[in-house]
Amino acid sequence: MANASSLPDDIDSLKRLLANRDDLIAKLMAEIARLKRWQFGRSAERIEGTLAQLQLALDDLQAGEKKADPLPEPVVAAEDSTQETPDRKKVVPLRRASRELPAHLPRETVVHSPENCSCPACGSAMRKLGEDVSEMLDFVPGYFKVIRHVRPKLSCGHCSTIVQQPAPSRPIERGLPTPGLLAR
Repeated sequence: MANASSLPDDIDSLKRLLANRDDLIAKLMAEIARLKRWQFGRSAERIEGTLAQLQLALDDLQAGEKKADPLPEPVVAAEDSTQETPDRKKVVPLRRASRELPAHLPRETVVHSPENCSCPACGSAMRKLGEDVSEMLDFVPGYFKVIRHVRPKLSCGHCSTIVQQPAPSRPIERGLPTPGLLAR
């Protein structure tokens, strides 16, 4: 918190400082709201530390606003600033690592392309935009194999329509096993 003697005397500068602080508080509030929505998800354990840190930072900012103390803050001695900081927790990425199946397994590719290669909106020819590839692990008596589902995305150059077949259903949502592997 800045003491009163270090603040500028210009009203416009003070307004800009106040606006910047309000923007920072709004961003932190939005981030906290987003993290609270994730709190009950699968990866809630990983973000609890981040949520607590953001909440503390916001509380400090709001406490600083409410505490309009005209007295300057005491100067901290040099020996106080050399205290050890608490150990930081290991940062865990919010996204999970991709699940790649071993390369030595035989692969069977199934392409799910749209029935019609013309735009459903305007009728012009569609061009390839990209594709989504997902893999599932199957068990055939005696060996495992990987089934690759490829779903090409097609886009229209005239009306910007994007067409793609829906993903095939899975016995376990976002899971790797096929029904044959689960039956085994």
